[in-house]
Amino acid sequence: MSLPFDLRALRVFLTVADRGGFSAAARELHVAQSAISQTIANLERHLDLTLFHRHERRISLTPEGQALQSHARELLDRADAAHLAMRELHGLVKGEVRIGIPSMLGSYYFPPLLMGFKSRHPGIRLTVVEAGARRLQNMIAAGELDLGVVIDDEQSRRMERRPLVHEEMVVCVPRTHPFAGRQGVSPEEFFAEPLVLFQDGYFHREFVDALSQQTGHSANVAFQSNLIPLTKAIVRQGFGITTFLRRVIDEPELAAVSFDPPAWLDLSLAWAEGAYLSRAESAFAEFIEANRHSL
Repeated sequence: MSLPFDLRALRVFLTVADRGGFSAAARELHVAQSAISQTIANLERHLDLTLFHRHERRISLTPEGQALQSHARELLDRADAAHLAMRELHGLVKGEVRIGIPSMLGSYYFPPLLMGFKSRHPGIRLTVVEAGARRLQNMIAAGELDLGVVIDDEQSRRMERRPLVHEEMVVCVPRTHPFAGRQGVSPEEFFAEPLVLFQDGYFHREFVDALSQQTGHSANVAFQSNLIPLTKAIVRQGFGITTFLRRVIDEPELAAVSFDPPAWLDLSLAWAEGAYLSRAESAFAEFIEANRHSL
């Protein structure tokens, strides 16, 4: 069932009531007085109510008009708020971006990008979901997450992707370890050591598992932890070695040594193929693509 009036008619009605006359409302709205009179007459006819007492020199609201006045003002306030919200979204003044980031990238790569985007769009709320890259990929496929960082591999080829990081995976050892002064460490040597690894689902663990499968060497897993500070502490104390993206090894007590041959990892910002991205999400993806070389 259609409403017996529209927002324009309500705005005219409120202007007449607030200004106390048809001619004053016409001047306020910059329309002919006859148009104002016709709008009010149509509104009264559709409602089957008399909204104004018409006196010789003035008008006043009837009880029915007074009842409509409060409802009309509330409706127009809500309509104005909705219109403002849409304009703000159009202008990227407000909105939300939910981005899934693996802990290693969230701690060491993404902060400058997140702060840069926030500085440009201070009204947009950023929500960061931490999980392994494979888990994030599954969340995107299931519609639980719109944007996330994934591994560039066969499983992610069916997603929309923007290149993000091309970074070397290196062996992380204490400065006192025999590997620390080496130019490179072979997979065989790496797997002969007790290892501190992330749990399944993280690109760190997938990298090690893939290397194990490619070389035929089994991992000697001494500790499993998804906590980077804890993993570093275990390595510093000499209870095992691990592998990180090179930038993560930023402490003087730890050394970064290349694999022999060197190993590289490609990660991308991704979303479901054909998925709709909001203006805020699209702006975030464009910002990441334009600024990823600063990583």
